[in-house]
Amino acid sequence: MRFISWNVNGLRAILTKGFDQLFADFDADCVCLQETKMQEGQAHLAYDGYTAYYNCADRKGYSGTATVTRCPGVTCTRGIGVDRHDHEGRVLTLDLGPCYLVNVYTPNSQTELARLEYRMDWERDFADYVRGLDAVKPVVICGDLNVAHKEIDLTNPARNRRNPGFTDEERQALTDLLESGFCDTFRLLHPDATGAYSWWSYRFNSRAKNIGWRIDYFLVSKRLSDKVLRAEILDQITGSDHCPVLLELNF
Repeated sequence: MRFISWNVNGLRAILTKGFDQLFADFDADCVCLQETKMQEGQAHLAYDGYTAYYNCADRKGYSGTATVTRCPGVTCTRGIGVDRHDHEGRVLTLDLGPCYLVNVYTPNSQTELARLEYRMDWERDFADYVRGLDAVKPVVICGDLNVAHKEIDLTNPARNRRNPGFTDEERQALTDLLESGFCDTFRLLHPDATGAYSWWSYRFNSRAKNIGWRIDYFLVSKRLSDKVLRAEILDQITGSDHCPVLLELNF
């Protein structure tokens, strides 16, 4: 089973940049998108054999997730069941049968860490949510987690300490989630890979220089780790400040 995850930084924008051909080339069972920045009905992901599900933020042009799947018999849940978190369209869960697929766009801590306290509340509640799912059946979590976990996961770790996405608190939250029963599939297969990034600032020609961060992930329940066939960063694909990431599982 093949999965793709991509923060598209605006679904309506990416649809004008050859997305339909990319979607066909992915040939994925599930494509999970973050930061769709749309309201229901403003854009449509209509592909033969696929069904699209959306979770849109109350605020226009902000956040949002979408998942497109060709898996049959899917049921969909929007949000994590915590009202204070469920107005920004950040989580979309599909029950695929053999596993849950959780598409997530984690809140950014923002300039001067203005939203770090909220972010930590989110981390605890999201972790509780996915652990609850994991108690029922295995879970695949994908999306923009807005954190570079280790120093190997960004170009300038010393310079970025205490910046949003590389605070001790955010990194520890991901460590805690992993230690509670999940694994980072990219690091499972590529433990020592350097220069492997999924996001680059639009400033300073960062992408061409590969000055980036790895903040887009596929995490899986540890009991799925022996089913991971591929975990890749598709950094040759442009159209957003993020690139897609790929996971293949042998169900």
